[in-house]
Amino acid sequence: MQSYTIGQAARLLGVSPDTARRWTDAGRIAVHRGEGGRRLIGGRALAAFSLEVGQGAPTEDGEPYTSARNAFPGIVTAVTLGDVAAQVEIQAGPHRLVSPLTREAVEELGLEVGMRATARVKSTSVHIDRV
Repeated sequence: MQSYTIGQAARLLGVSPDTARRWTDAGRIAVHRGEGGRRLIGGRALAAFSLEVGQGAPTEDGEPYTSARNAFPGIVTAVTLGDVAAQVEIQAGPHRLVSPLTREAVEELGLEVGMRATARVKSTSVHIDRV
C-alpha cells in the first residue's frame, strides 16, 4: 500500500505541514510508523480524509462551499480564548457579530485581530470562515 509522509500529505491536501501534523496528533488522520520510526499516512486513509476535507473546500472563486447564505464579510476585532471555549468578534460594516467557538476551531482557522473573516449566519448559528 502507498504511504505518505506528513509533508507529502500536507501538499496533497493543500495545507501546511503543521496543520497536517495537528490533524494526525488529534487522531483525525491515522498514522503508522515506517522504517526509522517516521510517521506515515496510508494512501487509503489519506484518500478518505481528503474527501472529508474536500466537502468544506473553497470553490474556484475562493468562496467556501456552504449552505449558509447570510454572509457578513468583515474584520476580526477581538479574539478571547479560554481553556476550551473562545469568542470571536467581527465588525462587518455597521454590524458587530460575536460568535462563541471552540478554542481549537479558532486555532485551526488561525483567527487573529486585524484579519479578514466572514461570519455566516444560519438559523441561530453564526459560522466563521477565514478569508
